[in-house]
Amino acid sequence: MKKNKMKKVSKEELIKKANKPAEDAMKMHPFYKGKIEVTPKSCIRSYDDFAIWYTPGVASVCKDINKNPEKVFEHTNKGNMVAVVSDGTRILGLGDIGPEAGIPVMEGKAMLFKYLGGVDAFPICLNTKDPDEIIKTVMHLEPCFGGINLEDIEQPKCFYVLDELRKRMNIPVWHDDQQGTATVCLAGMINALKIVGKRMSDVKIVLLGAGAANIRIGTLYMKYGAKPENLIYVDSKGTLHKGRKDLKNHREKWHMCEITNKNQVKGSISDAIIGADVLSAASTPGPDVIKKEWISSMNKDAIVFATANPIPEIWPWEAKEAGAKVVATGRSDFDNQVNNSLGFPGIFRGTLDVHAKTITDEMCIAAAEALAKYATKKGLNENYIIPLMSEPEVYVEEAVAVGLKAIEQGIARIKLSEKELRKSAEEKISRAIKDTKLRMEKGIIKKYHK
Repeated sequence: MKKNKMKKVSKEELIKKANKPAEDAMKMHPFYKGKIEVTPKSCIRSYDDFAIWYTPGVASVCKDINKNPEKVFEHTNKGNMVAVVSDGTRILGLGDIGPEAGIPVMEGKAMLFKYLGGVDAFPICLNTKDPDEIIKTVMHLEPCFGGINLEDIEQPKCFYVLDELRKRMNIPVWHDDQQGTATVCLAGMINALKIVGKRMSDVKIVLLGAGAANIRIGTLYMKYGAKPENLIYVDSKGTLHKGRKDLKNHREKWHMCEITNKNQVKGSISDAIIGADVLSAASTPGPDVIKKEWISSMNKDAIVFATANPIPEIWPWEAKEAGAKVVATGRSDFDNQVNNSLGFPGIFRGTLDVHAKTITDEMCIAAAEALAKYATKKGLNENYIIPLMSEPEVYVEEAVAVGLKAIEQGIARIKLSEKELRKSAEEKISRAIKDTKLRMEKGIIKKYHK
C-alpha cells in the first residue's frame, strides 16, 4: 500500500511549500526565456539537403498535396501539430490578465503536450475577447494544425466558442478546462466508487461550482451513468433549480437547472450536501471554502474531490477527519491528484494518430476508463485511485483507447490496429522524453544554476 502523504503540517510550512514553485518560476523563466522552441526533425546530411526540404524539391510535394489534399497528413507535420489558443481572459483562475500574460501558461501547456504525449503544440494568444473573432481566427488556422486546444477562456463564451468551432471545423477542437478536467475527474470517480462499493447510477452527487469545468464534469458523470435527478449544482448564489430565473440567459447553467435536482432543493451548499455520497468541487481556492461539518452531513464512506488550485477548498486531512473515505485534490503533493495533464497528452496522441475529425464524449470516456484501468492494475486503495503523471505508460494506454474509439465511431481518417496504435504512441512519446534528456545531457538545454 502506498504511504499516506496527507499529514498535518504547520501553516507556515504549507505557505512556504505553496510559494516555492512561484519563486523558482520567477528565476528560471528569464534564464530560459520561455519553455519551447522549434528544432528540425528531418536529417540534414549536408547543405545540399536544403534542395530537398525547400526549393526546388519541395515543389513536387506541394503539387501532390494540391492534387490530393489528404496527403497533407503524409507530407507534413500537420497530423502532429496542435494550436493552444487563449484570449487571456481566465488564466489559471487569475482572471482577465491579457494575452501576453497568458503566454507562459500556453508555453507550459505546449511543453506538457510534447513531453507527455509526443505532440508538437504551439501557443497562440489572441488580442481579442470577441468570441466571434476568436472563432473566425481559429478557423483560419485549420490548414496547418491537426487539432485545436482551447485554454483559459472565460465563461459563458467558452461554451459558445467550443460548440461553434466543433460544428465548423474538420479537425478536433477541445477545451481542456471543460473536457480535460471532466475526463480526469471521471477516471478518479470510477475508481473512488470501487473503493467505497457504490455505483454511479445510485449515488447522490453535489457539484460545488457551476463554471465551465464542473458543468462538463457533471455532464460526463451523467454520460457514464449518473442519474440527472441525483445531481445538485451549487454556485455562488445557491443551488441550481427551476426557480433560478436569474440563470435563464446562461444556457448551460439553465439546462442543469432543468434536468438536475429532482427534489428542487433550495438553499446553500450546506443544504444540498446532506445525505450526499459525492462532493465534486471545482470552485474557489481554499482552505475553508468547504466546512468540515458539511462533510460530516454526507453519507457514510463519502467521496470528496476538492480540485481548486493552488489550495483545495478543504485540506484533505480535514475532509478525512470529517468522515470522507476517499479524497482527491488538484495538487501533486497530496494523494490522488486529479490533474488535466493526465488527460490531454494521451487523448490527443490517440486522436492525432488516426487523424480523427473531432473528440467525442465517448472518446473522453474511453480515456477515463483507460486511466482507471491502469490504476486498478497497479493496485487500488483509498490513497491511489488515479495514475501519476510520472507513469508514462498510462499515456500510451489512453492513446490506444481513444484511437480505437474514434475508429469505432467512424470519425477516424485512417484505421490502425491496436498493435499499430500502441507502437505509434510508444515511439512518439518515448522519442520526446529521450530527446529532452539527451539535449540536457549534451548541454544543448543548459543546466539551471541557482
